[in-house]
Amino acid sequence: MGTDAASTRTTGTLTAIAVAGALIALLAPAYATSTPQGRAAPELSTTDTAARAGTRHAAAPPGGLTARAWTLTDAETGRVLAAKEAHRQLAPASTLKTLFALTVLPKFPADMVRTVTAADLKGVGEGSSLVGIKKGQRYKVADLWRGVFLRSGNDAVHVLANMNGGWRATAQEMQLKARSLGAQDTVVKTPDGYDAPGQVSSASDLALFARKGLENADFAKYCATVRASFPGGSRGPYDIVNTNRMLSGTKGVPRYPGVIGVKNGFTSKAGNTLIAAAKRDGRTLVATVLAPSKKKNAVYKEAATLLSWGFNAN
Repeated sequence: MGTDAASTRTTGTLTAIAVAGALIALLAPAYATSTPQGRAAPELSTTDTAARAGTRHAAAPPGGLTARAWTLTDAETGRVLAAKEAHRQLAPASTLKTLFALTVLPKFPADMVRTVTAADLKGVGEGSSLVGIKKGQRYKVADLWRGVFLRSGNDAVHVLANMNGGWRATAQEMQLKARSLGAQDTVVKTPDGYDAPGQVSSASDLALFARKGLENADFAKYCATVRASFPGGSRGPYDIVNTNRMLSGTKGVPRYPGVIGVKNGFTSKAGNTLIAAAKRDGRTLVATVLAPSKKKNAVYKEAATLLSWGFNAN
């Protein structure tokens, strides 16, 4: 009699535990489910990211990364494979040009010609990266976009922004574009990414801009271009080479296998920033790295480390 009672109590306890576990499983949100507006809820450590992403992504993310924030994202699905402070608001530098391109690039045909005026170049920030736009010179829109993507030319951004209704209007339009995409961490003050008080973005938002940009054939073409001829007026055309070393394979950085762009940046406030995309075996991954250590080429090495981990361990 005592044995049967104990058995009944044990069975009842196990049943209660099973029911409770089922209820918890039903009520708990799935890790991969996105919250409204594309915000991730609440921030997970890199270890949690790997552990909760399912058996396919069970490998721990690579160690030794120094960036203040980074993400590794599947370009097609938007799934975050691993991240560190993905929504931390930091100065983006020229990686913000991805949002500029998303906003302005579809508006003007590539063969449209612009004769540059003094007003087009007014306000280019001191120390800006330039492609060499000259007043009075005629440029095709395609030339201007190559100046933006290859040389990170703030002068080319100024010309395109003037074509789009002006500097301030373009910044405002970029802000609206960011929100329409669900990017909530980005505050736009300058279309070219030049340092300005209050201008910020995040690794999460920048990855989103890159993913959306790669869906546009022209964006994808420009951001993947390594070398191009640029109009030079009376001196004739000259070659420009992409400043994204992971793409161009320059200055001690080997070209990353399968790399397809997207955009690098640097300012004294932001440090080095990079959005890098690569395609392998039918998968495209996007790594965003913001403000790593000041060691030479650290931003490229850390992006390559993330991409390789994503392709090999996932």
